[in-house]
Amino acid sequence: MEAEIASLQAAALAEIETVGDRSSLDAFKVKYLGKQGEITKLSEGMRHVAKEDRPRFGKALNELRQSVTSRVEEREQSLASQADAEVLSRVDISLPGIPAEQGALHPLTHLLDRAVRIFRRLGFAVAEGPDIEDEWHCFDALNTPQDHPARNEQDTFYLPDGRLLRTHTSTVQIRVMENQAPPVRIIAPGAAYRRDEVDATHLAQFTQMEGLYVDRDVSVADLKGTTEYFFRQLFGSETEVRFRPHFFPFTEPSYEIDIRAKSLGGKWMELAGCGMVDPAVFEAICQKRGDRAFDPDVVSGFAFGFGLDRLAMNLAQVPDIRMLVENDLRFLKQFSAL
Repeated sequence: MEAEIASLQAAALAEIETVGDRSSLDAFKVKYLGKQGEITKLSEGMRHVAKEDRPRFGKALNELRQSVTSRVEEREQSLASQADAEVLSRVDISLPGIPAEQGALHPLTHLLDRAVRIFRRLGFAVAEGPDIEDEWHCFDALNTPQDHPARNEQDTFYLPDGRLLRTHTSTVQIRVMENQAPPVRIIAPGAAYRRDEVDATHLAQFTQMEGLYVDRDVSVADLKGTTEYFFRQLFGSETEVRFRPHFFPFTEPSYEIDIRAKSLGGKWMELAGCGMVDPAVFEAICQKRGDRAFDPDVVSGFAFGFGLDRLAMNLAQVPDIRMLVENDLRFLKQFSAL
C-alpha cells in the first residue's frame, strides 16, 4: 500500500502542474480530493491492512491529502494572480481617470438638520412615531370632531383595515404623552400624508415638524418666545414675526404665525400654526394613561407645526415644490455648497 500511496502522490503532483485554468483545477479537485476521488478510494483500502500497520499507512494517507490540498491552494492563488495580471494588462494608464462625484445634502435634509440644531439649543428632544396610525391617535385624542373634514376619505388616506396614513406628526406628541409624564419638550419631524392635488405648492406626501412643550405654568409668552427665536435663527435676526388668531381643534387659543424677512423679499408670509394645548387633549391623555399626570388644572403646554417643504422653498427660492421630490440632479446640484 505504501507503493500505491507514493505512486498516487507522484501522479497527482505531476498532473496539477498541467492545470492551466480554473475549470481544470476544479476537475482536478473532484478527481483526487472529492468524495469519490482517488485519495478517498485509497483510504477505503485501510480496512484490508493489518491492525499493527494501520497507524503507519494512516499517517502516509494524511500526508498525501495534505500535500495535494496544499498544492491545490497554491495553484488557486497562482491562477487568480494570472487573471488579475491579464485584466491589468488591458488597462490603458494613459487615459484620464473617472472623477468621483461628491455628494451633498438635499436642501430639505439640510433644513431639517438646521431646524433640529436650533430646537436642541432650546432643550427640545427629537421624537418619532409610526407613519401608519389609528383614528384615536390621529383625530380623537386631538379633540377632532367626527364631522371634521380631515376625517373624510377625500382628505385622508385610509387603509382597508381602518387605519390611516397620519395627516400630521401631532400623533407623535400623543404617543409621547402616553408614555412620558411632564415635563415634555419634544419636536417631531417626519412625513405626513393628505389627499392634496399635486401642484406647484402641494404634495400628497410632505415633511412636517411639530413641537410640544408641557410643564407647569407654560404660557403664551413661552410659545411666542420659542417660535420667534426659531424663525429669527433660521431667517435672520431682523425677521419680524406676528401671530394671528385662528382655530385648531387641539389648541386654545390658536394662532397662525406669519413672518417677514429681507431674505424672503420683505413680504409677510404665513408659515406655521400654533397654540396652547386644549384641555380636552390633556383629558384624553389622562384617560388613556389611567392617571392624572396631564391634569389640565396642574399643567399647561403649547404646540406648533409647520411644513419643512415650504420653508425649504422659501429659503432656497424654489418656485415649484415638485422640484424637491423629482430627483433631478440638474436642480439638486445647485445646493451642493449649502
